[in-house]
Amino acid sequence: MEKGNFKSDRRARVFDLELKLDLVNKIEKGELKVLEVSRIYGVSETAVRKWLYKYSGIYKKQTRVIVEKQSISKKNQQLKEQVNQLERCVGQKQLRIDYLEKLLEVSSQRLGEDIEKKIKRLP
Repeated sequence: MEKGNFKSDRRARVFDLELKLDLVNKIEKGELKVLEVSRIYGVSETAVRKWLYKYSGIYKKQTRVIVEKQSISKKNQQLKEQVNQLERCVGQKQLRIDYLEKLLEVSSQRLGEDIEKKIKRLP
């Protein structure tokens, strides 16, 4: 290399298509990150992103994911409604348990026997 010439003496490397596809797949699954692939294989992040744009079904250059505040609000509202429904179900079940426990208590008093103990002894 000449003095004053800052060009690298790096040789052009060609990565196998199968390897690129495997790495893109691992990035899509979240097993690897672009930065990790870049460091492990000694290739620029830009090159890895180009592989993603070229071979990925998810990371296309033209694709944009837009998250709208309204959609988040709608999702939150749906989750709140689901929580309310589950709380109602739990409340109904607790009322039934309380009723059955009271029924057991009153029945035991009227019969003069502890029905709960008899139930526990049954096979």
